[in-house]
Amino acid sequence: MFGCELRDDGSTDGFTQLGYDGRDVIFLDKQSGIYIPTIHEAQLSTQEWNSPEVRWGKKQKDYLENECIEQLKKLSEYGKEELERRVRPEVKVWGRHQPDGLMRLQCLVYGFHPRAVDVKWMRNGVDHVPSDAMSPILPHPDGTYQIRVSVEVPTKEGDTYSCHVDHSSLGTETLYVTWEPNNGPPITMIVGTIIGCLVVAVAVISGVYLYKIHSGKKGTGKCDIFTESFPHSPS
Repeated sequence: MFGCELRDDGSTDGFTQLGYDGRDVIFLDKQSGIYIPTIHEAQLSTQEWNSPEVRWGKKQKDYLENECIEQLKKLSEYGKEELERRVRPEVKVWGRHQPDGLMRLQCLVYGFHPRAVDVKWMRNGVDHVPSDAMSPILPHPDGTYQIRVSVEVPTKEGDTYSCHVDHSSLGTETLYVTWEPNNGPPITMIVGTIIGCLVVAVAVISGVYLYKIHSGKKGTGKCDIFTESFPHSPS
């Protein structure tokens, strides 16, 4: 396995590693251009590769610092539009009371690009609250990403909790959203629940209607069917 790296400040780096049967065997010390064995069985091979006659490590070092970087620059130029795309994240926070008196806080960060992001909960704006559950960074169909970070905190009066997000689209700015006790689940979750309930209601109504048709009974209309199916429904 080998690769090279071109950083935003123009500096470069690279690596070469070899493995066998699931174990690391040899790696290249790029500063010196010398191969280093990581197991006893690889010593003879590294001695040969590092010998003055072969100097394979020096050749690999030259490749990583020159040809590999030039190839990387070309590929970066071809994909420049996508690589430099920056989309600011959206943030939703909500909380739910737990049986043990704690509060579980959720922070959903979504719609951001590129993928790398740092999300954390803070107490009173200064104390980092370690997360006990963090989802993987998941892709959206539009090419953006999302992540959800959860914490459990005591419901102590006077404390405030906020979700802080650092992302390349924000520059030096840190985006943060403070949780308020009246915060509920994101509207997308509420809409999904409502749609689900409507689907169930329509399915029940349709089932009753079809049952009446097959049983030979006649209904006076949808309102009659709904009333018969749910006799205690409020008018």
